[in-house]
Amino acid sequence: MNDQELDVRPLRKPDKHPTIFATYEALAVGDSLVLVNNHDPRHLRDEFDAEHPGGYGWDYLDKGPEAWRIRITKLASTPPPRVPDGTGPHLPLV
Repeated sequence: MNDQELDVRPLRKPDKHPTIFATYEALAVGDSLVLVNNHDPRHLRDEFDAEHPGGYGWDYLDKGPEAWRIRITKLASTPPPRVPDGTGPHLPLV
C-alpha cells in the first residue's frame, strides 16, 4: 500500500475539498492518502459517501485536538452504480 500525506490545513477553505477529491481520484486502486486537517472532516465523509459509496476506506489515525489524520483508501476505480430510490425528479422515458 502506498500512503501519500495531504495536509490541507494551510489551504483556503474553498480549496480543501476540491484538492482532496483531485488527489483521491489520482490514486491507484489500493493506494491511500493520509489527510491532515485541523478538525474532524465529517462533511467531507458525507461527500465521499455520496460520490463513492462503498468505494473507499476511511480510517482515523489521529483524532485531534491539533491535527486530525485520516487514511482514505481507494477501493474501487469507479463508484458503483446508483440505484434509484424512487424520489426526486425523473426524466420521461423516450
